[in-house]
Amino acid sequence: MRWDTLRLVDVEPADGALPLFAKGAVVRQFDTPGFRGITFYEIQARSALNRVPEASQVPFRWTVNPYRGCSHACVYCLASDTPILMADGRTRPIAELEIGDAIYGTEGDGQARRYAVTEVLAHWSTVKPAFRITLADGRTLVASDDHRFLTKRGWEHVIGAGRGPMRRPHLGPKSELAGVEEIAKAPTEAASIEGTPVVTSAGLRVVSVEALGTDIAMYDMTTGTGDFVADGVVSHNCFARKTHEYLDLDSGHDFDTKIVVKVNVAERLRAELARPSWQREHVALGTNVDPYQRAEGRYELMPDIISALADGGTPFSILTKGTLILRDLERLAAAAARVDVGTAVSVGFVDEGLWRSVEPGTPSPARRLAVCRALNDAGIGCGVLMAPILPYLTDSPEMLDATVGAIAAAGATHVTPIVLHLRPGAREWYSGWLREHRADLVPRYRELYGDRSYAPKSYQTQIAEQVQALAAKHNVGRSSSAGPGRWRRTKAPPATRPGPAGEQLTIC
Repeated sequence: MRWDTLRLVDVEPADGALPLFAKGAVVRQFDTPGFRGITFYEIQARSALNRVPEASQVPFRWTVNPYRGCSHACVYCLASDTPILMADGRTRPIAELEIGDAIYGTEGDGQARRYAVTEVLAHWSTVKPAFRITLADGRTLVASDDHRFLTKRGWEHVIGAGRGPMRRPHLGPKSELAGVEEIAKAPTEAASIEGTPVVTSAGLRVVSVEALGTDIAMYDMTTGTGDFVADGVVSHNCFARKTHEYLDLDSGHDFDTKIVVKVNVAERLRAELARPSWQREHVALGTNVDPYQRAEGRYELMPDIISALADGGTPFSILTKGTLILRDLERLAAAAARVDVGTAVSVGFVDEGLWRSVEPGTPSPARRLAVCRALNDAGIGCGVLMAPILPYLTDSPEMLDATVGAIAAAGATHVTPIVLHLRPGAREWYSGWLREHRADLVPRYRELYGDRSYAPKSYQTQIAEQVQALAAKHNVGRSSSAGPGRWRRTKAPPATRPGPAGEQLTIC
């Protein structure tokens, strides 16, 4: 994508028309087919280093995300006066929330879900057609048609259909929402529900869903748990790329077409790395939003980020699904001479037909593996995140062997297998694809996953052992001319490493 000849479109919306996260931003649009309809919000970030929550099991503690809200800007929205349950037991209208606020969400606990305190990570507004949901206890909620609520049958959209383009799980007469009625009725009483099981209630049964026939301002957010409690019921939100490993949404076509660009990220990063308290811990890039999405071709933030990390004596790794990383090959090689640098590309399988159906917007597996080869040939250790492995589609001995063989031929330093992860959001998308393309597998997936986001540990262990054996067979990592690619400061990694339990590294 060439950016030097693009024509800027004049964008000067009224201050009130901007999403809340974009106040003070420089707003741009580019007159090119690939980015038509996408708005870029160039902001001055207050920080660059992001601390990974202690509960996370990923093998690193720090990340840098130069882009935000691009590939994961959510369209699931609620009316501005919807009361949100705060961590202190009180409520606040969703329009008044701010980044950093502590609120309630939920977390999985085996077969159950429990309420947990979480944090508002992003917050924005849009204008959408409004629908009123009336519940058995007389309560009403106003939301967009895309919004999802947790019911006894799982996550359901406000409206949908049994067939056609609007086919998706949706609210109906049998939908009972999960929620906390007594707290919703007494919003000024401080109360704690942390650790309490999430249950559905007959009082929260859906009586009707009706279109209001008008567009209104609505709000949504990103939280640490991927959900929040709205007017007493559990409500889905945009969970930054954790739910979209299988889609290439770099251009923002599928969501809200709002790309937040932290134009000063390298400057802030240098300042934070220069602090006496910084211990030069490993920093991971690409675990949330791909830093080499197409917008990077215009903004070129990564070269200065790479230099800042190298100058600060900080080891780092990059996970990407694109090919733009090769633009910075020389800079990466220079950095690798000073600090520990690891890279990885994401390739779950090499079947071209399946790739076109499941990941239609991504570079082909062959192109991604060519990136792996080029990085290793340049002396920059590059491994492969073998993700997602699709049960009953790409997990046969023949398919696994073909994929690991191709990974070995690309000179990968290691291969990390990760089985398909169906967090809310990804589950709906993938289930729809499965019903359309492989309806015969729907019962088998239901049996394997049930209501869980992850396949059983026994299945994951089986796949990890198969990939490990195949890696040994194909000599993964033994023929690479580069040093070992690493996600953390350790000795050379084994040829395979199982994905961290309960977590999935994701890019978009």
